Amino acid sequence: MALFAVIGLGSFGGTVALELTHLKHDVIGIDTLKKNVENLADQISHAVIADGTDEHVLDELNIQNCDAVVVAIGEDIEASILCVLHLKNLGIKQILVKAKSKAHHMILSHLGIDQIIHPEEDMGIRIAQSLSYPMVRRYMALNNERYIVKIEIASNLQGAQFQSLMDDSNSEIQTLLLQRGSHVIYQIAPGTILQEKDILIVEGPVEQLRQLSNRFL
Repeated sequence: MALFAVIGLGSFGGTVALELTHLKHDVIGIDTLKKNVENLADQISHAVIADGTDEHVLDELNIQNCDAVVVAIGEDIEASILCVLHLKNLGIKQILVKAKSKAHHMILSHLGIDQIIHPEEDMGIRIAQSLSYPMVRRYMALNNERYIVKIEIASNLQGAQFQSLMDDSNSEIQTLLLQRGSHVIYQIAPGTILQEKDILIVEGPVEQLRQLSNRFL
């Protein structure tokens, strides 16, 4: 269990705080708006009405004890930057910041923040990916080139042989596991017959994953 702080409890920040709580972590949620704090007060470890741009307030909340801090201040770029500066002064090593614009992103980069989040843009990319590759239910970027993706076997592939879909001697794609209902298979025999609603978790270079996705159409 880790300790995280989320500064700014609007739609994005509130979602992050709740998800971290569901993952069994302690969360300090901070916002200047009473209604945002009250919405989460009974759902996260600590919800505080406070000003995240005040270094003394952050210090009093022992924010420096957090494993990471998410700055989710949305509309006020100046407040976001000021908050980041205070967190760095307090010695926070891992800071994730929601950026509103390219200019905001550029300033954060100059401040040494390498985990900059664009929720709307990221969501747009995810929607486009899901429309382009409907068999891919989820994906996670390991870096700019490699992804882990979750592929659900559709009804048209019922009875297909695992090896016929995945075997390619030149491919760097690795199958991590096959989930069938509540049963998880880590070592998949080449002759395994796939069933509708089976889940494959695979990892590899993004371009090869795109090529692989065509086999699942």
